[in-house]
Amino acid sequence: MQKSNNSDISHSEKRWYALKVFYNRVFSVEQFVQMDGVESYIPTVVKETKLAHKTIRRKVPAVSSLMFIRESETYLRQLQQKLQGVSPFMIYYDREARRPAPISDKDMNAFMLITSSGEQGLEYMADDFADFEKGMHVRVIGGKFEGSEGYIHRIKGDKKLIVRIEGVVAVATTYIPSVFLEKI
Repeated sequence: MQKSNNSDISHSEKRWYALKVFYNRVFSVEQFVQMDGVESYIPTVVKETKLAHKTIRRKVPAVSSLMFIRESETYLRQLQQKLQGVSPFMIYYDREARRPAPISDKDMNAFMLITSSGEQGLEYMADDFADFEKGMHVRVIGGKFEGSEGYIHRIKGDKKLIVRIEGVVAVATTYIPSVFLEKI
């Protein structure tokens, strides 16, 4: 996440924020904020359950309890009060500023590009898994992830692109050929 001077951020300015929704109710919270006309995003995967005569596919959160909304800090606090007993959630905070940590549009767009690609084999991990910034900073210039930026990091022997939302989550792509990478 790009560090910004949080004192410059208006409480009414729409920004992306990460939420940890308790009791696996991310889709309920998503429906609630959509009724308010609020943009939201939940990284999901399709889970298959095989029964005797059929396979059931359903969309589930890729990272348990994680969702993002694009709204003002004031709306976030009001929403937290409204849903306190029904679908409680925690807002990811900037510990230094002691207020909700905004996520830049650039970081959020890169994360959504990767996680909404439908690509199988994405790996989600806590942001503190490793120091991803030790890898080479690159832009993807071809293929399914074209336009995304991140850091190349070796995981389980393969070079993978890491895209992260600082302090929240990181996602590692499947292998990306070197010809599709441009050093930044």
